[in-house]
Amino acid sequence: MKDLDQMYIPTFADVEAAHDRIVPYIHRTPVLTSSYINSLAGAELFFKCENFQKAGAFKVRGASNAVFGLDDETAKRGVATHSSGNHALSLSYAAGQRGIPCHVVMPRTAPQAKKDAVRGYGGIITECEPSTSSREEVFAKVQVETGAEFVHPYNDHRVIAGQATCSRELLEQTDGLDAVIAPIGGGGMVSGTCLTLSNIAKDVAIYAAEPEQADDAYRSFKAGHIIADDAPNTVADGLKVPLKDLTWHFVSNHVTDILTASEQDIIDAMRLTWQRMKIVMEPSSAVPLATILKNPDVFKGKRVGVIVTGGNVDLAKLPWMQS
Repeated sequence: MKDLDQMYIPTFADVEAAHDRIVPYIHRTPVLTSSYINSLAGAELFFKCENFQKAGAFKVRGASNAVFGLDDETAKRGVATHSSGNHALSLSYAAGQRGIPCHVVMPRTAPQAKKDAVRGYGGIITECEPSTSSREEVFAKVQVETGAEFVHPYNDHRVIAGQATCSRELLEQTDGLDAVIAPIGGGGMVSGTCLTLSNIAKDVAIYAAEPEQADDAYRSFKAGHIIADDAPNTVADGLKVPLKDLTWHFVSNHVTDILTASEQDIIDAMRLTWQRMKIVMEPSSAVPLATILKNPDVFKGKRVGVIVTGGNVDLAKLPWMQS
């Protein structure tokens, strides 16, 4: 891992530049509310619906910023990444928009819907075992063979600046927020949220939400240093990856707290939003609501922005339908 001093830490000027760069390639996603869910939570919740984003997830923001920020010579070699799904399909989408190759290393256990989406956008998949170590080992071989530009799913200043445009929009769409909460895996969205709020909404608290069965960010936050799990097991497949040095910089300096939810909490929250809000969100996206409902005292009476990170679900394998 690089020393943080050798890495570029994005600024809010980078967020503004990213916003201008990616506008032609993304949706300005809506903010939805539910009076029923508000009554359950004892708070006013404003759902920033990145499940309606291009490629079905917020990650198209960071991917598009990285791809369209490349010079022509670098872009010719294409881009490459490792991802359990949403970054893979988002980078494939962005690369397709620019007309360059995209090479993706994905766990063999990644949802079929996400693999199909990657291939649909023109991405070239190499499978690996479902662990961080296997993912990084296989990716190293792919990068050597292709010479493509590595766009890390989250530990990349271009990606974080792109993700930060989500909370920038949320602040424009919703007045007077007391807090914003987002899921945390590797920390790209949370880092982007920190980048935006710490610059233009310093009084808004930032919470991260994580599965109990993949709680390395929670344990890292409490310990004061990165603790990485190699292969956690959770229904929230997008949150299985560990923090890295750049995302840890933002999390450790700006996050108010990290809250966790059980597998059943996550499934219940996902089903609740499907039933009451009529929106499709994936398990990772349900973790913030699950933690809000589990910790009512933290959010009671507050106006809370809830970032719904994606909606790429395998409809044949909904978690409440599994035996």
